[in-house]
Amino acid sequence: MTRAVAAALALALALPLALAPAARARDALGVWNDWAAFRDPGVPRCYAIAMPRPAPGRKRDFQPYLTVATWPTRDVRGQVHVRLPRVAPAAAQVTLSLGGQSFALLAGGNSAWAPDRRSDAAIVAAMRSAAELTVTLREPGRVTREVWRLAGLPSALDAAALACARR
Repeated sequence: MTRAVAAALALALALPLALAPAARARDALGVWNDWAAFRDPGVPRCYAIAMPRPAPGRKRDFQPYLTVATWPTRDVRGQVHVRLPRVAPAAAQVTLSLGGQSFALLAGGNSAWAPDRRSDAAIVAAMRSAAELTVTLREPGRVTREVWRLAGLPSALDAAALACARR
């Protein structure tokens, strides 16, 4: 079994477990390397999603993941959302880095988002051509980095966008 097939299989098996309560109403659109795409017709929304590289020995309160979502009835396209490995305290800074660029994210609870649509668009454009992405959570006395591989992301993004375009 190739590494890519093993990664896709692991993602396909792990995502439903990580998102079990919320995943029941979603339609799976496919898996490309580390990325999967889903359509949630009840909302409606479509999104690409991936978990970061495994971090053996690292304590996480939550399983982190990254999504890029389209909400057609809200006129939202390419919204970047990161689930953090723990709740970010008020003094925390969250930074997304890829391809030599860094973007400050807004944190709230165990989530972080781009601050505006322009930042979402810049992040997604950079994601399409980068090999990996790092999200750094800096808080007093602690720094945590999560790393996502981006192989397969363009296909997952395109599948999600197409699925919501056909609603």
